[in-house]
Amino acid sequence: MEKIRRTKIIDVLKRTDFGETVNVKGWVRSKRGSKGIFFIALNDGSTIKNVQIVGEDANFDEATIKLITTGACLSVNGTLVESPAAGQASEIQAKEIEVLGACDNTYPLQKKGASWEYLRTVAHLRPRTNTFGAVFRIRHNMAMAIHSYFHQKGFFYFHTPLITASDCEGAGQMFQVTTKNLYDLKKDENGQIIYDDDFFGKQTSLTVSGQLEGELAATALGSIYTFGPTFRAENSNTPRHLAEFWMVEPEVAFIDLPELMDLEEDFIKYCVKWALDNCMDDLEFLNKMVDKGLIERLKSVIDTEFVRLPYTKGIEILQEAIKNGKKFEFPCNWGDDLASEHERFLVEEYFKKPVIMTNYPKAIKAFYMKIDDEKPVCNGQVMEETVQGTDVLFPQIGEIIGGSVREESYDKLIGEIESRGIPMKDMWWYLDTRKFGTCPHGGFGLGFERLILFVTGMQNIRDVIPFPRTPGKADF
Repeated sequence: MEKIRRTKIIDVLKRTDFGETVNVKGWVRSKRGSKGIFFIALNDGSTIKNVQIVGEDANFDEATIKLITTGACLSVNGTLVESPAAGQASEIQAKEIEVLGACDNTYPLQKKGASWEYLRTVAHLRPRTNTFGAVFRIRHNMAMAIHSYFHQKGFFYFHTPLITASDCEGAGQMFQVTTKNLYDLKKDENGQIIYDDDFFGKQTSLTVSGQLEGELAATALGSIYTFGPTFRAENSNTPRHLAEFWMVEPEVAFIDLPELMDLEEDFIKYCVKWALDNCMDDLEFLNKMVDKGLIERLKSVIDTEFVRLPYTKGIEILQEAIKNGKKFEFPCNWGDDLASEHERFLVEEYFKKPVIMTNYPKAIKAFYMKIDDEKPVCNGQVMEETVQGTDVLFPQIGEIIGGSVREESYDKLIGEIESRGIPMKDMWWYLDTRKFGTCPHGGFGLGFERLILFVTGMQNIRDVIPFPRTPGKADF
């Protein structure tokens, strides 16, 4: 086969120099034939669109044609011509075809439709489908948008450890990291495992968040962000939870609550606009095949001002809705952690736009959040203390961002730690930031996969990460 420099299909489809010889390589999406002519839809992953390869049976040996099946990998030399067919500007008249990789008839991704559940069982192959190709190209673009946004805003990309001796959330749902022989664990007289001979000399785990280390960096660099994998050993099988996922966590010195909400809104709008500006082919496919309201919903986010809603006011709205006949599965009294159904009611039915909920009850939020100066009044009654926490609530998703202004006072922070019984013996370094030049600061965490869920219209978080890790599932 003549050696010709390969052209990506995304670039071939833009060319108009008809008559030129080109080479494309990719995988067969489909093949059909009629009256001695065959038509191949070829895709190389660079775009959702296929290039059509047209060949005459008489010009190729029968053995080669027989190997051209769905899933096979081909190298094609041919002439770029204007296409007579509707819906495509160009096609390639094949001169030479080399089968780089044949595909037998057990290939799991035949042309017939397959369920999302089935495709998760072949996660090593599902990126070759149109839907998952689109999802993962958008995932790449969202990562680029995140880095672009923070770089433009003067933030520094800061790498925080994946192995930690601290539990940021205080939840204890962490994966342990150890080199100890699990069949011969040394224990003390109380039955507690002795970690002196472990690799780090203490109990360590995979991180649930880079926030605490990010706070340290913000007191030196001013504005930083982390973007990396995090881990939660939560035995949850919902469409919104993963055991391994990616988090984006900016942390900013000298920021107050209104400025934090401005940052959250500006950031999420920037990412959504990036998708609309750079991923329209993939979005149009997903809008047609997955969620027919997707593009309209994305545009509505960047064209509207987010609602700023105190938790107490949100509770009053929900309770009034219940009085008027609205049914919820879970209760929503003041002090309750709102369920997804409550959040989606506020976003999708009441306000019909994204909501930033603030000033949550202290008891349901993390120890590091700054306590409000005044107690709220709900339905005429003075309630317990609240904190300067923020949750950005989105249609179809619920919470997509969680953040807060952090407590900068050493004494107040120690008071919260002690009252909650949080073990802090290994976090002296975190408390030092409140002793040595403390400053007001705050930040948020964005679950990257939840952003991808919203931007793609997919319904299950397992379908927006290449190889999902969930209870009982770590197959690939």
